Amino acid sequence: MPHTGRDRAGHAMTTRTDRPAGVRRRTGSRLGLPELTGHGRLVGANLIDSLGTGLVLAFTVVYFARTTSVPLARIGTALSLGRLLALPVPALVGPLLDRYGPRRVAVAANLVCAAGFLGFPAARSLWSIVLTQLVVQGGTTAYWTASRSLVSLAASSPLERPRWFGLVSALRNTGMGLGAVVSSATVDVAGVAGLRAVVVANAATFVVAAWLIATWSPTRSPTGPVSSKVDGPSCQSGYRTVLRDSAYLRLVAANLAYVLGAMTPSVLLAVYVTGSVRAPAWLVGVLLALNTAVVATSQTAVYRLLERHRLSRIAAAGLVVDAAAFLMFALVPTGGGAVACAVLVTAMLVFTAAEVVGSPSLNELSVRLSARHLQGRYQAVYQMSWAVGGALAPAALTGLLTLGPLWPWIALALGGAAAAALALTLDGRRAEGAV
Repeated sequence: MPHTGRDRAGHAMTTRTDRPAGVRRRTGSRLGLPELTGHGRLVGANLIDSLGTGLVLAFTVVYFARTTSVPLARIGTALSLGRLLALPVPALVGPLLDRYGPRRVAVAANLVCAAGFLGFPAARSLWSIVLTQLVVQGGTTAYWTASRSLVSLAASSPLERPRWFGLVSALRNTGMGLGAVVSSATVDVAGVAGLRAVVVANAATFVVAAWLIATWSPTRSPTGPVSSKVDGPSCQSGYRTVLRDSAYLRLVAANLAYVLGAMTPSVLLAVYVTGSVRAPAWLVGVLLALNTAVVATSQTAVYRLLERHRLSRIAAAGLVVDAAAFLMFALVPTGGGAVACAVLVTAMLVFTAAEVVGSPSLNELSVRLSARHLQGRYQAVYQMSWAVGGALAPAALTGLLTLGPLWPWIALALGGAAAAALALTLDGRRAEGAV
C-alpha cells in the first residue's frame, strides 16, 4: 500500500516508495507485458515446463537408439504410434476442464508427463516405447488443452489476454531454446549417462511446474471470482453445442492450416535445406536458433503494436504472412550458395513474423469465441487441431516433398491463404456467454 502525506498546501501526496512499482508497470506495458503481480508462479511454471520440453525434444529418438536394441526405424514407428494413440486425449480432457477447472487438470497433466519420462529408463521393447510416448504425449496434450484457460484466470480483463498469450509464447521459445542448449552440452560431454540424466532432470521439471501451478492463487477470472467447478444443466449439452458452432469450427479449420505450417521447422526444414537446396547442415541450426531468438525477444513488444486492430484481422494478417514465407521457401535456389542462404534466412524471418503475429491472436480467438460454461469442451475441440495437425504433418509434408521440392510449400501457402479467409469471417462474433 502506498504511503501518503500532505504537502505544505495540505494536498495529499504519495511518497516515493511506490514509484518503482509504477515504473515497472509502465515499462512492462510498453514492452507488451501483462500485469504480472501475483502470477510469478504461473510464469515460472511455463518457463520450467518449456525448459523440460527442450531438454528432451531433440533427443528422444537418440535416447532410445542408444539405450535399447530396437532398430531405429521401429523406434520412429513406436513414437508415431504413441502420438496417434494420444489423439483422443483432448476430447477426454474437455469435460474434466469444465468440471474441475484448468488448474487441477494442468497439475495432473504435468505429473503424468513426469511419470512418462521416468518410464523412459524402463523402456526396452517396441511396445514399452509406445507406452511411454503415449503417456508423455497424453500429458502434454492435456496440459496444452488446459493452458489457454489458465491464461483466462491470470488476465485481469479480456483485453489483457492476448498479452498473456504473447508472453507464454515467448516463455515457451526461451525455455525450449535453453533446454536444447543444456541437453546438447550434457549429451556431448557425458554420452549415454548424460541422456539418462537429462531424462530424469526433465521429469523433475514437470514436478516443479505442477507444484508451481498447484500453489498459484489467481485472484479473479474474466467474469468474476475464480471457481474451480462449473455446474448446471447447460453443461449437459456437451460437445453437441460446440460441434454445432459453425464459427468456432471455422476457427479450428484455420488453426489446423496454421499448425501444419508451424510443424515445418521440426518436420520439413532439415530435409529440405540439406536435400533439396543442398545447403550445409549447420544452416538448419542457425535458422532454428534465429526463429527461437526472435520470438523470445520480440513477441510481446510486437503484439502490443497490433492491439488496436481487430483480432480477426490480426490473425488473418499472420496467416497471410505465413503463406508469403512458404512461397519464399519454394523460391530458394538450389546449390547451397550465398543467395540460397540469404533467401532461406529471409524466409525464416518472415515465417517467424507470422508466428509472432498469428499465434497469440488465434489463441485469443479460441477463448473469446467459446462459451464460458463449456470452455473446456471448446478448448478440447480447438486442441484437436494441434493434435491432428501434429500427427498428419510428418506424413503429409514428406509425402508432398517426394513429389517435388515445391509441392509442400505450395500446399502450405494455399492453406495459409484459405485460413486467412476463414479468420476474416470471425469479425465481431461472440459466443453466447463468451469468456
